[in-house]
Order: sequence, then C-alpha cells, then structure tokens
Amino acid sequence: VQLQASGGGLAQAGGSLRLSCAASGGTFSKYAMGWFRQAPGKEREFVAAISWPGRDTTFYGDSVKGRFTISRDNVKNTVYLQMNSLKPEDTAVYYCAAHESLVVLTTRADYWGQGTQVTVSS
Repeated sequence: VQLQASGGGLAQAGGSLRLSCAASGGTFSKYAMGWFRQAPGKEREFVAAISWPGRDTTFYGDSVKGRFTISRDNVKNTVYLQMNSLKPEDTAVYYCAAHESLVVLTTRADYWGQGTQVTVSS
C-alpha cells in the first residue's frame, strides 16, 4: 500500500488545516487508517485513527481530542484529518499510516506516507 499525504502548511493559532492521504496499491477497505506526528526533538506521537469501513470507530490522542477529526472516503481511497483550533504545539511533520488492526494502529503501522509539514504560528 502506498500512501501520499498532502495539505500541510502554515496556519495561525486558532486556525484550521485539513490534511489528506491518498492510498493506492492495495485494498483500502482492509485497513484502518491513521495519523501520527513528530515534532523536532520529540518522539513520534499518535494523533488519530479510524476503523475500516462499516464500523466508523475512531481513536484520538489526548492532545487533539475535541479539536481534530479523522474521516475517510472509501470511494476516493482517501483519509482526512480536519484540524481546528490549532495551537503552536501542533507544529510537526504529520504522517499518515495504515494497519489492518485499528488498535495496533494507535501505536505502530505497517505502511507510512511521506509526511507533510504543519507549522502553527502564535
């Protein structure tokens, strides 16, 4: 499975951005999809994950609950991360990821996208 992330950029604190991740080369519906992020000098952090189609189960990291929303479009083979009320501490490289298990995806992934930079200014 190949994952191509896009949509990063510069936002002001309190603003919004939407990330997209297009999947190809596999059966999209087999996989739970998610997002991780890594800021300079910090460990990779789980952000959000969504189950395979039909269950609509989502998990979020504590630092983004209530501000970020993950969704997927199974026709377009794309997963989205809507980020609202952005904070400077959200600044990081964001990676989309896939794994057949939603629970496992909260800690690790079998497939990774290339990363997209999100920078939030104060």
